[in-house]
Amino acid sequence: MPVATIVLLSLASLGAGTVDAIAGGGGLITLPALLAAGLPAHQALATNKGQSVWGSGAALAAFWRAGRVDRDQATFAFPLGLVGSLVGATIVTAIDKDALRPIVIAMLVGAALVLVVKKPARDEDAPQARWWIAAALALVIGAYDGFFGPGTGTFLIVGFVALCGRSLVHASADAKVVNFASNVAAVLVFSRGGYIVWALALPMAIGQLLGGVIGAQLAMKGGERIVRGVVLAVSGALIVKLLVDLIE
Repeated sequence: MPVATIVLLSLASLGAGTVDAIAGGGGLITLPALLAAGLPAHQALATNKGQSVWGSGAALAAFWRAGRVDRDQATFAFPLGLVGSLVGATIVTAIDKDALRPIVIAMLVGAALVLVVKKPARDEDAPQARWWIAAALALVIGAYDGFFGPGTGTFLIVGFVALCGRSLVHASADAKVVNFASNVAAVLVFSRGGYIVWALALPMAIGQLLGGVIGAQLAMKGGERIVRGVVLAVSGALIVKLLVDLIE
């Protein structure tokens, strides 16, 4: 593949990593870019996971160092997200994705409304998460990411805000634990099948690493306002994309 194409894909991954660290949805940038570069759909999906795992890992590390991640929760949320994603990837062939799209669209609309209506906890007063609800979110949404994926970051953030009483910044940080776990599981599955084009995934990983750090810093410095705005923007973009896919 031409060097210029690899450079452009790496720049796309930089933007995607930044957005993904704040609110999820980075795949809205990188997946179309990989398809436009000429990769078949199955290789594009696999390569997208191969590069995005670096961004979610970098964002998680940045949030972790800043003390924004609930470390006690992470001890069970990470393995549950990993297992959930592996289960989801295993049952993917049994799910009709076309039938699932209208449900996901409705869920995204509901999640956006919850974020608009419900006032999250103030960042400095974020309470301890309810562990059983956080565990269920990690397992269920991890499984969802394994077999479908769109809106994973949004559902995690809104779930942690609405059901666990977290602030938006803390919810974004805790979401990265599950998101990183589900990405690791997907990479393991795709690597075993030989679907990841590492010659593209590794250069793009550089952009993801930088974007993950930048996005996490923006989320922590901008606080609730920037996280809320990006989550709502990503939700809107996902809804439009799924509607277009449904119509086609």
